[in-house]
Amino acid sequence: MISSIFAITKEPFNRSNLALLSQQKHISDVIKIHASQGGFSVIIGEPGVGKSVLREHIEHWHNERDTTVVAISRTMHTYINILKQLALSFKLDVPTKDLEAELIKAAYEHIRQRKTLYILIDEAHLLNIEVLRKLRLLFEKFPKKHNLVLFGQPDLLHYLSLNVNADIKSRITFSQSIKPLNDDDLECYIIKELEAAKMGINTFDSAAIEVILRSSNGNLRLCRNLCYASLIEACREAKKIVTISHVNNVLIQPHWRSHEDLIKQQVAS
Repeated sequence: MISSIFAITKEPFNRSNLALLSQQKHISDVIKIHASQGGFSVIIGEPGVGKSVLREHIEHWHNERDTTVVAISRTMHTYINILKQLALSFKLDVPTKDLEAELIKAAYEHIRQRKTLYILIDEAHLLNIEVLRKLRLLFEKFPKKHNLVLFGQPDLLHYLSLNVNADIKSRITFSQSIKPLNDDDLECYIIKELEAAKMGINTFDSAAIEVILRSSNGNLRLCRNLCYASLIEACREAKKIVTISHVNNVLIQPHWRSHEDLIKQQVAS
């Protein structure tokens, strides 16, 4: 719908090929540097601030000849499943009891091929600490050219800060908290998305932009979703300018309402 109304081939605010913002670019660069010495990186942030965009960007490094990237989701947060995912990436077909030894051998073979290994674990705040402890022991036997990167919510660092987990925390080589964006950064993001899609930067009028920034509260995911949904509302009316009424049509949807607002609405009805 958006493509036909605006006569464009690429829609803005699409999940594919998202460009990194400045703080994400900085983290990406540092993760690469630490991989040369056996890195252990922890990236935290509230939901929607840009962790997924960064993780997906790193996953694309797998297309480079000298890089292997293994991405592990929360559905695979048991130790054996993580090892099996690593074995699959190394194209190993060995019994479970031999996984650790064969993975270490494969890692050294990767180094002989001048490859760097990145292991990304998403939603790591849900990871059992004993699983993380086992992984730490395993990767200490790997050659140094790798980086284990944990992505999680702020609780992750709180768990690692407990005295009982000091053996794990002391081995972290890099950590970073992705902060919510300020209004200027969010507005720049909106403009870049419109420019990339070859749409006018005045596609959203000033009142619409103001409401979007206020409602997003620095959250990149909320900003992207609100912009895209508002564009759809404008296209439904065959309009090429997004106004405050289009944004408000999105914000009245239940999932945009706060818990308190929903309770008040329920009581009133």
